[in-house]
Amino acid sequence: MAGRGIPEEFLDGYARILADASATGRRLTRDELDSRRALGERAAEAGYGLRALVVAHLAATRVHWPAAASDSTLAAVEQAVDAVAEGYERAQLLAVRQEEAARREFIDDLLYGRSDLGLLAERAERFGLRLSHAHAVAVAQGDSGYDEGDTVPREVERALIGRFGERSILVTTKDGRLVCIAPGDQDDVLSYFAKQAYAVLDGGQVAIGRPQPGPGGVVHSYEEALNALDLAERLELDAPVLRAADLLVYPVLTRDRQAMADLVLSTLGPLRQARGGAQPLLDTLTAYFESGCVAAEAARRLSLSVRALTYRLDRIHKLTGASPADPVNRYTLQTAVIGARLLDWPAKEF
Repeated sequence: MAGRGIPEEFLDGYARILADASATGRRLTRDELDSRRALGERAAEAGYGLRALVVAHLAATRVHWPAAASDSTLAAVEQAVDAVAEGYERAQLLAVRQEEAARREFIDDLLYGRSDLGLLAERAERFGLRLSHAHAVAVAQGDSGYDEGDTVPREVERALIGRFGERSILVTTKDGRLVCIAPGDQDDVLSYFAKQAYAVLDGGQVAIGRPQPGPGGVVHSYEEALNALDLAERLELDAPVLRAADLLVYPVLTRDRQAMADLVLSTLGPLRQARGGAQPLLDTLTAYFESGCVAAEAARRLSLSVRALTYRLDRIHKLTGASPADPVNRYTLQTAVIGARLLDWPAKEF
């Protein structure tokens, strides 16, 4: 052993280089430098530390120090050690890139659900996930897109690890969004992720999918979170954190698209007869329902007087035959209004 656990094979030819450089005063040849770099790469691939490799070279320098040593000998030592370190770092960089590529491929397969679930579960253990357990996914979306190595994802990941340790948490990016995967019984992790992501994104929204079991659970929870963000955009929901469990009624309402379209047209279609079209009256109904059917609050949201709002509600009643103030009619009207927003009516006719 050459010292610090480094085998002699990683110092092969070093003593000869010292002796020759000392005798001739020359610098290392290209072939000699390449051989040092190759040894550095091999040492890195074998799992030896760079510090131990440098110490081993210094120890060998003392052992093989030529009697006629001069500045050229020190220059040769410097060149040799520098070449070894260069090869070592090159191998390390390649290993990091390969690891990043493997991680990216795994994440893509995990979130798209396109890999064999058994093999996916085996690969997941390498990244700290046990897919036999239930998992939940949170997705954060801001005005800017982010990649894996950007500062923002790293800040969020550091905050999570600092708070919870490893705890089988995976923070990554997908399609410019931040993604956090955590065990399904650790909602505190996803809540903290939502808080941190919302802060560093300077706004935006975070959606949290429901815990889902098994190897395919991650992709199901991820899709729920994405659907929640899509619903928030279409329904203009401005809550900073959305939970898929709280939005289950909307997928139910749109499961039969044709039935919903029929409800929208039959209930709200007459609003198109109003001066200015259906949109102003549709906005009136939206504000009225969102304010808990309190006319004064709805008027404030629309920058109208209460009298003007009341006039609009009466106009809706006359056109549709349904009164927003009547409990029976209210449910039909509110469901139709939700359907209109989900189907982007009246901007899109169907």
